[in-house]
Amino acid sequence: MSTKTDNRHLYLKVIDRIKEDIQSGVYAEKEKLPSEFELSKLLGVSRATLREALRILEEEKYLIRRHGVGTFVNTRPLFSTGIEQLASVTKMIEQVNMTPGTIFLSSQEGEPTENDVIRFQCDESDEIFSMERVRTADGQPVVYCLDKIPVKHLPASFTHEEESLFELFGREPHSGIKYAVADIEPIGYHDQVSPILECDPETALLLLKQIHYDQDDQPVLYSLNYFRADKFSFHVIRKRF
Repeated sequence: MSTKTDNRHLYLKVIDRIKEDIQSGVYAEKEKLPSEFELSKLLGVSRATLREALRILEEEKYLIRRHGVGTFVNTRPLFSTGIEQLASVTKMIEQVNMTPGTIFLSSQEGEPTENDVIRFQCDESDEIFSMERVRTADGQPVVYCLDKIPVKHLPASFTHEEESLFELFGREPHSGIKYAVADIEPIGYHDQVSPILECDPETALLLLKQIHYDQDDQPVLYSLNYFRADKFSFHVIRKRF
């Protein structure tokens, strides 16, 4: 079907048509689109018009172009949340009607590192509990988690079967997590984490580093969460003051 029957700028019509084709399943996730010559002929537009539409679709994360290979349908995130919202991974997964799960990899107690002493404001004699996990959604690995908690702040009811550390802290009187200070860092393929999350070589990761504070403003939990960027997206609501 030609796009020339639409009175808007042709590239806008091309954008809508390709989006519709992706949403209706004409082009599946990770599928390679026809060549520019074939696609421009199919849509009845010039290659210059098509290139402008493809450029915008790439900016909007609908497509990904690989130099010398072609243009592919990008994987759309399953989970999207505001970074200003302090929610557990468990809640993120449940909000899209998927079942959260946990694969426990390791745990240990040991002396704090220099960074631990600084971030937790603890003594060098204090022990730190570390736990390595993979969080799953309907059985698919989506987040790699490394969590650290000073043993003195570890809730008495803790067990390794805990799905959500947020809920764990919330069950203890006056020890719920109040807020967190977070940094987010996009990274490429990670030699250790990417294979654990069953990522393709081109799948990026989003590293969320957070220090969580309790009701008394004490740092009680440090977490490194590696999210699959093809499954998660984060946004920020910015307000004018």
